[in-house]
Amino acid sequence: MRTGVTVHLSPTDRKRLQATVDDRNSLQKHVWRARIVLGTAGGLGTAAIMRMAGVSKTAVWRWQARFMDEGVEGLLRDKTRPPGTPRLPEDVADRVVALTLGEPPGETTHWTGRLMAKVAGVGLTSVQRIWKAHGLAPHSIRTFKLSNDPKFAAKVRDIVGLYVDPPAHAVVLSVDEKSQIQALDRTQPGLPMKKGRAGTMTHDYKRHGTTTLFAAFDVLEGKVIGRCMQRHRHQEFIRFLNAVEREVPAGKT
Repeated sequence: MRTGVTVHLSPTDRKRLQATVDDRNSLQKHVWRARIVLGTAGGLGTAAIMRMAGVSKTAVWRWQARFMDEGVEGLLRDKTRPPGTPRLPEDVADRVVALTLGEPPGETTHWTGRLMAKVAGVGLTSVQRIWKAHGLAPHSIRTFKLSNDPKFAAKVRDIVGLYVDPPAHAVVLSVDEKSQIQALDRTQPGLPMKKGRAGTMTHDYKRHGTTTLFAAFDVLEGKVIGRCMQRHRHQEFIRFLNAVEREVPAGKT
């Protein structure tokens, strides 16, 4: 039990501490620190100071000692603490980036955070932080495909040429189809998802099975001709082509 703690306040220090307690804009941590010192100077015991300031016994002892060592300034200033984990040297981050851009060891298909942490000798969170800072995502892979057709380039040139420079008195259409579309009927549209809230959907929406969308995009005019049909066969596709033919101006190829 700590006993015999005596604090002598000068008129200036007492006035400054009392002003801190009375000021409604003071930080609460400064208020209870000032109350500890004022209570100690007033001859209160540790238990009474604890009740008055609403803090623990160790807090009372700590701020009594701080005031006796550093005065009022010590009560209004928090001591800075060194970071718990020192920053990684730049060469470690460069090594992690260089390893990430290379092939992983053994039969592994791609780098994982734990594998990189083991190889580089750093923590998993450090690896994740370095990858995020350099925009690296080894787990994400984008696939592409190359054609084996020797005439592929010529065919692409012909098709792209139609889009870029369509022939005169002709309509260039890009036609595609999308099947198995859910045909849902709602009394009102749902609200989009945002931070802190999931997307919403009305409870009374109705399902009308699936539908198939046939669409033709007029490259020059930027117009879409579309039809929804229940089935996905050549008969429906022919009906769609006939509908496109009816909407193309007469005299156009």
